[in-house]
Amino acid sequence: MAWDGVAVGPWAAELAGAAVVNLAGRLVDRRPTPASTALLTSSRVQPTLALRAAAAQLDEPVPVRLQASTAAVHGDAGETVVDEDTPPADGPPRMAGVARAWEEAAVGAHAARQVVLRTSVVFDRHTPALDRLVLLTRLGLGGRIASGRRWTSWLHVEDWLAIARWSLAGSELAAPPPAGVLLATSPNPVRNAELMSTLRSVLHRPAAPPTPELLVRVGAVLLRTHPALALTGRRAVSRRLAEAGFEFAHPHLDEALTDLLHPASSRAREA
Repeated sequence: MAWDGVAVGPWAAELAGAAVVNLAGRLVDRRPTPASTALLTSSRVQPTLALRAAAAQLDEPVPVRLQASTAAVHGDAGETVVDEDTPPADGPPRMAGVARAWEEAAVGAHAARQVVLRTSVVFDRHTPALDRLVLLTRLGLGGRIASGRRWTSWLHVEDWLAIARWSLAGSELAAPPPAGVLLATSPNPVRNAELMSTLRSVLHRPAAPPTPELLVRVGAVLLRTHPALALTGRRAVSRRLAEAGFEFAHPHLDEALTDLLHPASSRAREA
């Protein structure tokens, strides 16, 4: 059933008794302009408000609602270890500002249980987050970025899917999480220098010179992207996943990247 992502329509009846998963939002990999920030915000807030309005028309609340968000709500967190109890940052607008508006649009949703999934960088094949890093590394530009000390919180796509499924329905090992914020992130965040070193190792590339911050900013203009994607970071670790005993299939970066970039060799080792 068609939906414009803005208005409530006949599709609203489909929400009765359903698990609602809201992942709507444009890709963040775009130029740092006020217009693009507004687009990122509206593409998230409008569908969220429409889904909330549609559920409000139902006699009974939807059983569970999985509301997407991002760990970027914590902005550039430096050395702080971020978990579900860490309050959102005030900025920058492109990160925390967009994420806060997204989450605020979901407040008061007519749901028996709503989980707000703050997701870190998800690595998957043929996606911008990984493809750009792979391309730069293969071109010999896989050195650390600036000081290399910025933290990267990451997650293998298979683990994201497992967290989402658990959030919706639980598993044989544990009941689903109560309502509230849940960080979807690997238990082992890494500094940028380790990220790039691991990527070079997995791709069998030699050591590469560091990329100065100025060059990152110039390169971002040429690539039509935002330099903050490379120059900010956060050290996010989920307390709630740890307390639930959630088992990650890919908790370590080297194995996760090998599985994604060399799936045949990864399967051979498992066999």
